[in-house]
Amino acid sequence: MNTTIVIPTYNEAENLPVLVPALFNLHLPSFRILIVDDNSPDGTGQIGEDLGKQYQGRVEVLHRPGKMGLGTAYIYGFQHAIQQGADAVGQMDADFSHPVEKIPEMAQALESCGVALGSRYIPGGSLDEGWPLWRKGLSSFGNVYARTILGLPMKDITGGFRLWRSNTLAGMPLERIRSNGYVFQVEMIYVATRLGFTFQEVPFHFADRRWGKSKMNMRIQFEAALRVWQLPGLYRDLPKKAPL
Repeated sequence: MNTTIVIPTYNEAENLPVLVPALFNLHLPSFRILIVDDNSPDGTGQIGEDLGKQYQGRVEVLHRPGKMGLGTAYIYGFQHAIQQGADAVGQMDADFSHPVEKIPEMAQALESCGVALGSRYIPGGSLDEGWPLWRKGLSSFGNVYARTILGLPMKDITGGFRLWRSNTLAGMPLERIRSNGYVFQVEMIYVATRLGFTFQEVPFHFADRRWGKSKMNMRIQFEAALRVWQLPGLYRDLPKKAPL
């Protein structure tokens, strides 16, 4: 299976040179990395280009003119990966909060479903031990909040560690996905589930980022709280399908 991992970046110059070798050390066949960089002022985009030369074209960088948001970065990357012939398309952060060693397990899960979800909230999954209780509670509440409003069966719908079949993504109206913060993850899985695409959750430990600064802020959290209520109306015209 030709697999492309899409990694959006903004100021990840410290993480990228470590993450890319770690991914290639998995020794997965037909494996590529696609970096979508939002004109990072710390030179992340150029670092990605240098890694592309080092790994003989198996790393590609899509350069965008500015900080345009997580959701549009992923959609741009997904569409490009599909056009380039990927059979499976992954998504993950650049900050080592998503463990690369879980990708083979997710690839195995993808053999029997439309999307493999990295999950922090099933047995075997966990959050960083160093997080204070209020931060763990906020993360858990946000996930339960969205799941309850949308009636989704999976335990982790806000995480960004996923592996999609390309035909699943191709069967979704990606041009209609408008969320541009972390609620993008919720919108994607809501649309996929409504269209009948199946899922399997794979437990993982979510670690806090090693280097750099978090992109989370109050504006992103407000967008998420409001957007969840809007989704059922926005996709009312999509037929509810039985699991594919």
